[in-house]
Amino acid sequence: MELSTALAGLDAHPWTTVHHAYGPAEDLPGLLRAFAEGGEDAEEALDELYGSIVHQGTVYAASVDAAPYLARIAASGRQTVDALRLLGCLAESEDEHGVEPGAVRAAVTAQLPLLIPLLADEDAAVRQAACWTAGHTRDTRTALPAVRARLAAETEPVVRAELLTAYGRLDRAGALAEARSLLGPDTPAPLRLAAVFAALDAGEPWLAAHHDAVLGLLPARETGRSGYADEHREPLRAIVGTLLERDTDADRESALALLDTALRDERPEVRAEALWAADHACTVSRGAPRRLIPAMAPLAADRAATQLLGKLGPAAAEAAPVLAGLAAGPDDEAADQALAALVLVAPRTAAPLLARSFGRRPRAMRHAAGSHAPADTPFPFDPELFAAVRARLAAKARERPEGREDCGCTTTEDHNDTAQLVHLLRQWGPQAAGALPELCAVLPRFQYAATAITAVAAGLGPQQREQAATVLRADAGKLSVARALHELTGETGPLLAAAEAALATGGREGVEGARALAGLGPEAARILPVLRTVLGRTIDRDTTPEVDTDLALAFALWRIAGDAAEVVPVLASVFDRCGGERWFRWTTTRAAREIAVLGLAGRPLTTRLHALLDDPAQAPSAVLGLLAVADPAGLDRTRLAEAALHSAETRADLKGACDALRALAATLTPEQHRRLTALATGDRRLVVSGFADTMIREDEELRAALVAVLDEVG
Repeated sequence: MELSTALAGLDAHPWTTVHHAYGPAEDLPGLLRAFAEGGEDAEEALDELYGSIVHQGTVYAASVDAAPYLARIAASGRQTVDALRLLGCLAESEDEHGVEPGAVRAAVTAQLPLLIPLLADEDAAVRQAACWTAGHTRDTRTALPAVRARLAAETEPVVRAELLTAYGRLDRAGALAEARSLLGPDTPAPLRLAAVFAALDAGEPWLAAHHDAVLGLLPARETGRSGYADEHREPLRAIVGTLLERDTDADRESALALLDTALRDERPEVRAEALWAADHACTVSRGAPRRLIPAMAPLAADRAATQLLGKLGPAAAEAAPVLAGLAAGPDDEAADQALAALVLVAPRTAAPLLARSFGRRPRAMRHAAGSHAPADTPFPFDPELFAAVRARLAAKARERPEGREDCGCTTTEDHNDTAQLVHLLRQWGPQAAGALPELCAVLPRFQYAATAITAVAAGLGPQQREQAATVLRADAGKLSVARALHELTGETGPLLAAAEAALATGGREGVEGARALAGLGPEAARILPVLRTVLGRTIDRDTTPEVDTDLALAFALWRIAGDAAEVVPVLASVFDRCGGERWFRWTTTRAAREIAVLGLAGRPLTTRLHALLDDPAQAPSAVLGLLAVADPAGLDRTRLAEAALHSAETRADLKGACDALRALAATLTPEQHRRLTALATGDRRLVVSGFADTMIREDEELRAALVAVLDEVG
């Protein structure tokens, strides 16, 4: 096909009537032409096409219109592989925007008469791309027989592997029958790997033949990356993950046995793949750490193993001696990484080691200061470490950034370093009382030292407490310092003044100022006129900061004056203005939870709380709000429990769901109790997103909380 034929009608097409990711698709003719002509602009044009018609996996109405041109470009022999791959991405997507469901895949399927001949192209790369695209059409009338016939004739292993993968997308049972004979060591590695995935995708029971085939393929990363399937690029991780997703004892043991063997392999590259897969296994399976730690502990010198052991925390105590030995080694990154892991695995063992290497283990120091450790588990107090922290903080008090003698500002590095020292002292509380002079000295430059001053001064005598208070008073124009002073002495004057100034600033400062006043309750009565003035401000448009401010003001007014007639309309407006918009979701969630403080006075808001029950992310807070303010006789507690359970099962708001279920524990139905038991005691972890270094710990904490709910149920 000539290029002119491939692009026929391109300019006359009504592109402005269809949209892609960035609006009307009027730029597509130029992009398609530049791509097809293959000049110096072709690569940039291809990138633009990906970004517009399959933007981050989302397809659009313009994707439908572009498909015929891409297919003709591929058939013309120009940019064939790239055109086929782009078509495959269009067909693969199930994330459709502004287009009928399935329309984009149907548009690619309609081009199969042009694409199928490319399965027999003389270029292996073209054949591989063509079968990948054909498989994603899910078409059994045209694509399936063509793929099956080509698989019988193909001799190139990489292409045969891609054909088998495509076959599996079109006919899992047929691909499985083909794959069973391809697991032996004589089968080329790419095809053998595709056969393993064909068996997994078809739900085939995991057999010794599959186990042996995978072990024989290791290291398998390069083999997996010879194909197009993303799930094959980290083969061992994907295989283990699929087996664990089956959530049966047999499949779980198959996955972990495979990992255990790979972790003990003599080849470093195999162990590296196994550690990556083990990290995933421990993140999704509660039973994986116990099964794998014996094989991982001897590998602690490997950075990936060290990081994973740190994520596992005290469960990896078996590895503590190895980590301690590494941490006591030379001052290098490996020693720092090992000590950082030891801080989380065996903090009492880590404390003296951190003291001896103070200033030379920055990652371990961050972990000890609380960046990865549980907030309610302070790092153990160690006299030698305490002395080192005091000395370093004293040096901070004497330092001035170069050229900034009197400005009171700091570099980010200096700020973070001081923050870690202060956080440690705050964790230790009265045990760190000896550091009060150093904390007071750094307060003018590091206002967050105020909370540590309050924590360490709590156990001191009146004279020393007054010395601390004097230092805080000198800087009490800052809200955080004024709050610390109030906590230490009960003084309200400085806090009222700082909160009023924060309200005038607006934004996040205003929200914090309102919350500080709410904490004072009736003692803040003289600020009521200011609160009402801020509440009556003119707002050009509703934004999250503006609505958050009104929410904080409403709760401050309630805690100070307790006037439902004034507060309830404001809260109602918060719910109404948020209107279910995603970017306001957390504002309404917070409002629903905090509304409990109104008690019976919040009853007019019941209807608005009920409206949140269908959103799993907001349901737990709505449940807690309803339990506090609604008429108990009119509450369907079974429905409330169902909403909370659904939130937990969909991982929408796990902590909130746990709180809601605890409040409803006595009214769970037997079926709800069974589902709660599955969440609490099942192998699948619930926390599967968030900060990678803390997900496992957060899941363990959540499981303990759910078990406590079960104990309440009895």
